[in-house]
Amino acid sequence: MTGSCRAALVTALVLALAGAPAHRALAQPAPAEPPIQADEARMLPVLAAHGMVAAQEGRAAEIGVGILRRGGNAVDAAVAVGFALAVTLPRAGNLGGGGFMLVHRAARGETVAIDFRETAPGAARADMFLGADGEPDRTASVRGGKAVGVPGSVRGLAEAHRLYGSGRLTLAELIAPAERLARAGIPVEAGLADSLPRAAGLLGRWPSSRKIFFRGDRTLARDEILVQTDLADTLRSIAEGGADAFYTGAIAARIAGAVQEAGGIVTAADLAAYRPEIRTPVRGRYRGAEIVSMPPPSSGGVHLIEILNVLEGFDLARMGAGSAAALHILAEAMKPAYADRATWLGDPSRSQVPLEGLIAKPYAERLRAAIDPDRARPAAEIRAGDPLPFEPDQTTHYSVVDADGNAAATTTTLNFSYGIGLVAEGTGVILNNEMDDFAAKIGAQNAYGLVGGRANLVAPGARPLSSMTPALVFRDGRLLLVTGSPGGSRIISTVLQVIVNVLDFRMNLAEAVAAPRIHHQWRPDVLLAEEGLSPDTLALLRARGHAVKVGSSSGSANSVMRVDGLLAGAADPRQRGTRAAGY
Repeated sequence: MTGSCRAALVTALVLALAGAPAHRALAQPAPAEPPIQADEARMLPVLAAHGMVAAQEGRAAEIGVGILRRGGNAVDAAVAVGFALAVTLPRAGNLGGGGFMLVHRAARGETVAIDFRETAPGAARADMFLGADGEPDRTASVRGGKAVGVPGSVRGLAEAHRLYGSGRLTLAELIAPAERLARAGIPVEAGLADSLPRAAGLLGRWPSSRKIFFRGDRTLARDEILVQTDLADTLRSIAEGGADAFYTGAIAARIAGAVQEAGGIVTAADLAAYRPEIRTPVRGRYRGAEIVSMPPPSSGGVHLIEILNVLEGFDLARMGAGSAAALHILAEAMKPAYADRATWLGDPSRSQVPLEGLIAKPYAERLRAAIDPDRARPAAEIRAGDPLPFEPDQTTHYSVVDADGNAAATTTTLNFSYGIGLVAEGTGVILNNEMDDFAAKIGAQNAYGLVGGRANLVAPGARPLSSMTPALVFRDGRLLLVTGSPGGSRIISTVLQVIVNVLDFRMNLAEAVAAPRIHHQWRPDVLLAEEGLSPDTLALLRARGHAVKVGSSSGSANSVMRVDGLLAGAADPRQRGTRAAGY
């Protein structure tokens, strides 16, 4: 059976499955508008009347607000923030990686998805990360030049500005603040000061990276100044010559040369051929609201809607925020969605994704019927194909809303923190290791104990599967929420819980973003929980059969909400240096 026939069959089956579920979607009126804030709230969002930016780094957020003040729209501000993060958040903000942007144009009532995900080089092949023994070579897929995919950020941001910007500001004007910061230098503080020592071994392998991020034998220390002159020159070239200045000519030659010197296969021709894709977002409905998110090659939007469809049959509000009952249902709804991710998701240009079937309400009823409210199902009881690939968590998300109700939700990544750690000599551009997001071999475990499927094998020009989930929520046709997050495989569950916290538990945005999160991705069969849940709740989850592991924080869901003519912004407190700013 061909891939297209198989996907069509699955779509037909899941659309036809209504069965006699134990929990049907609740027929209840849409809840009242969520509060923008409340006097008794423990945490409060930032409020503004005209425009709001929430980002993982404060200087970049302020640059975005400055663009809004000058008459730019949400896309203009998002583009300026994207270039600024390449300077101020080098571990994740980038010119040498890629990402996704959702753009909502209020006057047209239109939302589009811009896919500027990295692509595999033209010389890539399915077995390129296998050693002589036929098993995956972990070092090759994350540490060396073969790990680098063709970057998409510069052309993606430029295309967003060309197609959806206000027309009042040139690309050069949007890039200028980032160039000034790179040339003058920024103090090493907040998240930058935290990340540099941790990345010392990675960055220190490359002389071109040491020149920028080291002083002698150590990384730059807190309060020292990070100057990125080569990056400033690259930004100026893009400002003067557009995206072509990055993808052709001297900069492209230097990037290709650096990759090849490190053992990789990206060529100048690969860079010249790169183009972003404009895609149709995926859409669903939950509690009377419309959910709009990223389509494949993101798995995020598909499975966000799939999980919400399952949850709609449970009265989470009655169970209570943070209760063991509600968290158990959340975890049980996540498991089959992540199993489906492993089996069906990949680059839509080379694999047939049964998208409509996966987000169909009848399919959710079947999944819901399998949930026992008192018992956790072992992963072995959940039918799926190949277990899912893992996406590391050094990504960043920012949300922008302008005075006219236009919005941009943007998630970008280098994959690992600082990518492979290599700065292409003379460019200031840190190179990604995004090729690790492909499956190295069907059924083989990766470094995280997870394995990949056929739909996500390496192929020339293919885009690797991602969990990035920029999302918009609408109520009665009006924009309500803009959100998204970094966090690797936990991105989907992070965005899910922000939405549930707002729509089900009626938290204000600051509380919704800050509330402790859980995550279950089917394999490994572990329920991850952040610090902050009570020991009693954790004990009740264990009693239901969950293998609970309390660990590190999850994501950085920098979000904006629009209610009653005001904008509320919330920067995630899990990261140092985040900021929501408005005017």
